[in-house]
Amino acid sequence: MGVLSWIVLGLVAGLVAKLVLPGKDPGGLIVTTLIGVVGAVIGGYMGTRMGWGEVAGLDPRSMLLSIGGALVLLVGLRLLNRL
Repeated sequence: MGVLSWIVLGLVAGLVAKLVLPGKDPGGLIVTTLIGVVGAVIGGYMGTRMGWGEVAGLDPRSMLLSIGGALVLLVGLRLLNRL
């Protein structure tokens, strides 16, 4: 996947994750994209470990893995902010 694909995937995954888990999260478009990109890495790692595949493009499986990873990241960030 190229850099532009990661940015698009990250933006979409970050936006969907923030829609699913609304709340006081930091940032605008850039932070949302970063949350999505890091979520894609987390989702790809988890998907590979569970045998579901990896984040390899802009296909539905990669999107779901990326969104799931972004949700895990948002929950983790919120738990850390409580401390």
